[in-house]
Amino acid sequence: MKVHHLNCATMCPFNEAFTTRGGAWTARGRMVCHCLLIETPRGLTLVDTGLGLGDLAAPKQRIGRAMLALGAPSLDPHECAVRQVEALGYRADDVRDIVLTHLDFDHAGGIGDFPAARIHVHAKEFDAAMARASVGERERYQPAHWAHGPTWVKHREGGDTWKGFDAVQPLSEALPDVAMLPLHGHTRGHAAVAVRADDGWLLHAGDAYFWHDEISTSPWCPRGLAWFQSAVAIDDGARRRNQQRLAALAASASDVTLFCAHDANEYDRLRARSRGC
Repeated sequence: MKVHHLNCATMCPFNEAFTTRGGAWTARGRMVCHCLLIETPRGLTLVDTGLGLGDLAAPKQRIGRAMLALGAPSLDPHECAVRQVEALGYRADDVRDIVLTHLDFDHAGGIGDFPAARIHVHAKEFDAAMARASVGERERYQPAHWAHGPTWVKHREGGDTWKGFDAVQPLSEALPDVAMLPLHGHTRGHAAVAVRADDGWLLHAGDAYFWHDEISTSPWCPRGLAWFQSAVAIDDGARRRNQQRLAALAASASDVTLFCAHDANEYDRLRARSRGC
């Protein structure tokens, strides 16, 4: 399967030193919303969507004043997944399936731009987004993103074992090379997404970590990102344990390429590799 690496929202946090190793105190940082577009025999599949056109039209309502100030997203319509799909010569309706690591606005903001797509999400994440039981969840989950009434496919516990991870489920019998791995902690139903590409496995870890060195043999994270992850996690202990599991996988599985949703270093490297640069 051919896999395209897309940045579906550049974010420019207010202080580079808090989000980048060796960053300047007076410069803004750079983060991305790393999404995948997969060409399959049955149509296109997206992994996460980043921000959507509706978010750009009403950013204060759909992103929130706090996140606009903290993350300073570029709000560039050319970065929206639907515009990038069209730039590749496809139509929005060619996207048949969207699989989400979770339903935070910067991962699910664009699902309304693909009204014909089935939306795959872990059942615990769906339940959390519909309930919005805590103050934080009322901020992070925006019902406007699914107000178009999409077809949901809720993946529950159970499934196969994949490289030491349990309850791994393929999206469907027709899409056996795309699978969800539960990695709860950042949210109640956060998941990673494994994709069998032509040269091995890709593992999109979503927000299970934010900086590549968090899953290295000498874990390290910029202080701002470390604080933010702990502050927004629904279960920080589970999040940290999952980082340890991902670090072990990165050290042992040569056929798996791990990356997260927001690390610009990982995105730049993988996009260049996919283009043969």
